Amino acid sequence: MAHNDRMPPSPKFHYGWIVVGVTCLALLTGAGVRSTPGILMVPLETEFGWSRATIALAVSINLILYGCIGPFAAAIMDRFGLRRSVLSALALLAVGVSSTVFMRESWQLILLWGFLVGGGTGFLATVLAATVAARWFTARRGLVTGVLSGGAATGQLLFLPIMASVTAAYGWRTTVLAVAGVALCVIVPIAIFMRDRPSDVGLMPYGESGEPKPAPKPAGNPLVTAFRALGEASKKRDFWLLAGTFFVCGASTNGLIGTHLIPACSDAGIAATTAAGMLAVIGVFNFIGTTGSGWLSDRYDNRKLLCIFYTLRGVSLLFLPFSFFSFYGLALFAVFYGLDWFATVSPTVRLVTNTFGREKAGIVYGWIFVAHQLGGASAAFFGGLFRVNLGSYLEAFIISGLLCFIAAIMALYIGREGSAPRPVPQAA
Repeated sequence: MAHNDRMPPSPKFHYGWIVVGVTCLALLTGAGVRSTPGILMVPLETEFGWSRATIALAVSINLILYGCIGPFAAAIMDRFGLRRSVLSALALLAVGVSSTVFMRESWQLILLWGFLVGGGTGFLATVLAATVAARWFTARRGLVTGVLSGGAATGQLLFLPIMASVTAAYGWRTTVLAVAGVALCVIVPIAIFMRDRPSDVGLMPYGESGEPKPAPKPAGNPLVTAFRALGEASKKRDFWLLAGTFFVCGASTNGLIGTHLIPACSDAGIAATTAAGMLAVIGVFNFIGTTGSGWLSDRYDNRKLLCIFYTLRGVSLLFLPFSFFSFYGLALFAVFYGLDWFATVSPTVRLVTNTFGREKAGIVYGWIFVAHQLGGASAAFFGGLFRVNLGSYLEAFIISGLLCFIAAIMALYIGREGSAPRPVPQAA
């Protein structure tokens, strides 16, 4: 770990915490948009007669773009700044989401939710959290990553009961218009408070002392920058291990549970509002688990943390098919799984930053996040395919749980090329 990671934080209030606050607003908005397809799946199936596999295809494309945009989004943020990039993404989301009320054909769903909304949400992903944490924080970087990623994932799940109620009372079109309105409202605080780097306000990153250093001048084509970073990172085995474990992370969270838990509950005779409430419970405990994971990642071996988190997630997914038989079983799954929902993000971001450096961390993590979303897209599509062809989600849940055990083993091999990047306890 770099020497600066052991320096105590500045006693003064740091503007970085304001940037964290507005970043959290942007991530919450993106989370609300991403969670909407889980509510829309059954209403769209009922109104238009589209198969669940067709709707899942649109979600899969959304997840692929949401991930594949990541490294290019990070490069664009380097080139044009955080504020302009986030503002453009929010405007794109507002246009794409509001346009869905005019859908009549399934290809329009794929175009709007798959491509347009998927591209916009790619800027409001954990790659934004990783970039903000790496630029603005040296001390407490893991904690900040945990708070941002946990807040985003929690917001994604907390929005679901509200949207389910609005959809049940007023229809799905009212829901998507409300989501678009929220995206427009968040533009205001982002425009006022977001800053690109600590040097913009005359500060060093939180936890460092000395005179502010001028920000490196952005140069070059963002596409070229992103692919150059991929070429350099892909020469290290750790990159592929991190990408492989994050592929499993995406498959076992957003792709499978985020997309198919509500339909699976519907198959078991559980009301959509009750199922959305369970996802909200997952969201509440996710914030606790992810924030705790960030705190732990500042202090303990991140490889071992990843091994533990993936193992526990695998156990919970194997338990899920048996939890549908009772409300209490499903509630137990929601609590246990929720603590682990996004707990893998902070250790992964910290390992990326320690291995590839602060300036490259955002882009390299963006490429690793591509693997995360490819896993999510695969689980979203094959989950729907299993449901259509086999009549249940049982096989999808079991396969996802077994993949988590494989990821737990892979995590232990990260850092074996050299010295293991182990955090040193920071000063209080």
